[in-house]
Amino acid sequence: MSRAGPERVAIAVMAKAPVPGLAKTRLIPALGAHAAAVLQERLTERALTVALAAETGPVTLWCTPQTTHRAFRDFAARFPVALMQQPKGDLGARMLAAITAADGPALVIGSDCPALQPTHLCAAMEALRQAEIVLIPAEDGGYVLIGMRAPCPALFDGIVWGQNGVLAETRRRIAALGLSVVELGTLWDIDTEADVARMEGEHPELAL
Repeated sequence: MSRAGPERVAIAVMAKAPVPGLAKTRLIPALGAHAAAVLQERLTERALTVALAAETGPVTLWCTPQTTHRAFRDFAARFPVALMQQPKGDLGARMLAAITAADGPALVIGSDCPALQPTHLCAAMEALRQAEIVLIPAEDGGYVLIGMRAPCPALFDGIVWGQNGVLAETRRRIAALGLSVVELGTLWDIDTEADVARMEGEHPELAL
């Protein structure tokens, strides 16, 4: 039974296929293309496991470039998740599509935050009962989770993704729109070789 009671909160997991040369490109100089792809697959599996354990509502894996990759088909066979194709466009357009498809309150996460736990997702679900937007900031100036009661294109349009000003600009837009927001505690995600070392120390089950 969903912990969300009468109002379920969907979770969309955004993920790239674990293809060498496509996945975790910023880590390829340090890890190599194959190991970077292996890491991508392990992190995606962890994100799905965490999302399902939270039991807030349906979980959907939003895939790029295609849903037909072996890893995605394997996840769909092993976990009660639906596969959806990420549309064309930047990250904002793809996250907006995932929220719109939920047709109700939704949380969007990536696969890059091994620190994310089911308790964080449950707290985000509860936050959406009080506010229109929920965020979990990332240490690098972005965010590892955004949730909305209804789609808000203005929070995604024209954002320069992958920069350390993403969170600050999102906060500015939320304030300008007069939206209510809850921010939960800051977490960290994996972008650099130092982050990989931190992951291996704190989450040895993901170590390469």
